[in-house]
Amino acid sequence: MPAPSKDRAERRDIHAEITNKLIAAIEADPGRPCLPWRRSSAPLFCPANALTKKPYNGINIVSLWVSAEVQSFAAPIWATYRQWAELGAQVRKGEKSSLVIFYKEYDTDPEPDNADDDGKRRVARASHVFNASQVDGVTLPGTPEPLGPVERIETADRFIRNTGARIEHGGERAFYRPSTDTIHMPDEGLFCGTDTMTRSEAYFAVAGHE
Repeated sequence: MPAPSKDRAERRDIHAEITNKLIAAIEADPGRPCLPWRRSSAPLFCPANALTKKPYNGINIVSLWVSAEVQSFAAPIWATYRQWAELGAQVRKGEKSSLVIFYKEYDTDPEPDNADDDGKRRVARASHVFNASQVDGVTLPGTPEPLGPVERIETADRFIRNTGARIEHGGERAFYRPSTDTIHMPDEGLFCGTDTMTRSEAYFAVAGHE
């Protein structure tokens, strides 16, 4: 049987080298990716109302958990549109609400044939709330001071401007919304950069990606 060619042997060695690098990277546990902008660090396991400060309970906890996870909300603070307005904040146009249920109690005449009937009745009603990440004009506890505008990179600025993309700033997420054909970016003042990118490079890299 002829010996394997040199080229085939080298290809097998390359495969092994790549595999070994992947294994080494996994074993090294490089950690979680680092976002180039600041996000709130409040826990998601205790959703609370921004106006009343009361925690949500029952099925509402699960409902808001799911909404926060699906939409990548960092803060467990919620309120209705009207409640945010009372706090001087504005829900951003196009934001979708999350469903919560509350129970209202009222009194009525007890049933005469039921000795345990105290006349109290409860009805479930739906309400719609928005996360703090969906509104402008609110500062969450522990939020660091913004770092201010990033230094402009002329070529990157010109490229994005020439695309005609509509970019809206606010909140702590970066994404494209097909329904409005808009790009949503965190405020420039939240960008802090990484070990390998300056604040400006991080901002324009994220904007270009979206």
